[in-house]
Amino acid sequence: MFLLVIGPNAWSQKKVISAAMDNVKKGTSLDKAEQSMLDLLKDSANLHNSKIWDVLFESQRKQYEQGNEKLYLKQQYDTASLFNIASRMFTVMERYDSIDALPDKKGHVKLKYRKDNSTFLNVVRPNLYTGGRFFIHKQKYSDAYRLLDQYIGTAYQPLFSAFQYAQKDKQMSEAGYWAVYAGYKSKDAGKVMKYATLALKDSVHHEMVLQYLCETYQQQKDTANYYRTLNEGFDRYPLSPFFYSYLIEYYSRQGKWEDALRLTDRALSVDSTVQFFHVTKSTLLLNQGDYKESYAISDSLLQKNDSLPEANLNAGLAKFNEGVKLDKAVQSPKQRRAILKLYQESLPYLEKYRSLRPDRKDAWGLPLYTIYLNLNMGKKFDEIDELMKKQKK
Repeated sequence: MFLLVIGPNAWSQKKVISAAMDNVKKGTSLDKAEQSMLDLLKDSANLHNSKIWDVLFESQRKQYEQGNEKLYLKQQYDTASLFNIASRMFTVMERYDSIDALPDKKGHVKLKYRKDNSTFLNVVRPNLYTGGRFFIHKQKYSDAYRLLDQYIGTAYQPLFSAFQYAQKDKQMSEAGYWAVYAGYKSKDAGKVMKYATLALKDSVHHEMVLQYLCETYQQQKDTANYYRTLNEGFDRYPLSPFFYSYLIEYYSRQGKWEDALRLTDRALSVDSTVQFFHVTKSTLLLNQGDYKESYAISDSLLQKNDSLPEANLNAGLAKFNEGVKLDKAVQSPKQRRAILKLYQESLPYLEKYRSLRPDRKDAWGLPLYTIYLNLNMGKKFDEIDELMKKQKK
């Protein structure tokens, strides 16, 4: 005769499971039932106890169905809770499926629950995507990424292999875009990169994905990929201000004015009516010391609209810089007159720019100071002299 002794822990565990099963049957305290089963699973000895997994999943399923019903009946309910329950169901059943798929003592795999569980979760799966979009709208980007990551991840989970999501789900690339967006808004480079390749397949958001990648590479100080992606973006979207502007900035920081000019000419060849391209070309020529050509472009723009701030600045600086260049050389009376003439021609443009951009003292302050001084404009010189002194303080 052998006496089977069941220890207090076993009785306690059985009591916990029984109480949870009772709550599940009644549809009450389902969150407590769920948590009690999760607590039992913290003990690795319980991982193969199918009863615990069944009660756990049923507690979640009933919470999901109750929430769905309340939303359908337009009763008060926290929508976020429904999406979070859906997320927890996928986490639990994917974990259990990995245990269910373990071989037995003879090395055989006998899947008992995969078909039923995957069939049910397949119906729930769209709510992972909807929940991700919901959390993005609420600016809860970490939660959004979690659900979208699960949605995409199902395509690679053995639990869902029968559904072939990677081949058949036409929403995958769009889900990839929103996952990248959520990662970008979270300032998490790893999350951005994880689904970048998938997101680039979304033709609707392709341009935006390239922008997010550029900014992420820039934050990571990955210059090679940053520059490569900017060029890819400009090749595909030459009229996008983003890729053009960032490439111009990239070339300007390195003093590659010729490269910047070639890029601008390419942009103009696509659309010569874009004002921004002409203003930029004028600025680049100014930086190269080609004052006459820079002035000609700015003057052409101002004939159509004399209130363009940057065109006024460039026109004024082109004349002013040409005068400064002459001023540095040995001067004859004739040259001195030419310098003063250039300063006089520069003056109305710079004063116009000052009126349009009073906050840009760094741009108009010193040139106007120099002009007023050389043209003996007493009152105006005194005013800007006082302004410059205050700025230094």
